Amino acid sequence: MKAGESHMKKDIPRSQYTEMSSEKLAEYLIFNRGFKVDQEIPENQGGGTTADRMKQDRIQEACSQLNGQAPDSSTAQKVQKIAKNSVQYPEGGVELGDWKEGQALAEDAYGWRVAHKVDDHNKRDPGGLCMNCHVFESDKKGRSGSIGVGLVGYGNKRGQGEETLRYTYRQIYNSHTNYPCGHMPRFGAKGLLTQEQIGDLMAYLLDPESPVNQ
Repeated sequence: MKAGESHMKKDIPRSQYTEMSSEKLAEYLIFNRGFKVDQEIPENQGGGTTADRMKQDRIQEACSQLNGQAPDSSTAQKVQKIAKNSVQYPEGGVELGDWKEGQALAEDAYGWRVAHKVDDHNKRDPGGLCMNCHVFESDKKGRSGSIGVGLVGYGNKRGQGEETLRYTYRQIYNSHTNYPCGHMPRFGAKGLLTQEQIGDLMAYLLDPESPVNQ
């Protein structure tokens, strides 16, 4: 099915939503209830159209073919190679930023939304919403996700050696370098966060003064 087309042409009463599979409901809401796939996206949010954003890149194509299964050796190597080639390290080496800025980024859900309200990155920078998947601080478990690995005490466990800095930077920049076909966003490779913002997130994880390590 092409973007903008749908097998469902009739309006469906809300009472019938629960009778539809999650895939069919998503398709219906996107293509039949006003989602504009040809909507122009501002340059400060990546540019192009909503349909352009829905196109898969090489990593997404390779991982989608697995249908949710763990990658075989060949696919894993292919994905990791593409991911590693995408990583751009800061000039002068990887350094920690401001952990307070990193904490704010980890809890901020703003940015990259389209459809009825396009986020304006001229007004404020996007966040990462990392706490949607990870627990960073032990006293915030009740409002943090658990689909990702727990990160409480991350810096205490790993230290701040060069290997740790580069590993953590790669994980945030393009997680497929370490975990091919995982679900973590590729914050650096896709331009979602800047190198400076990644440094701030790393400080949140590694700085001894950060609440992550208390």
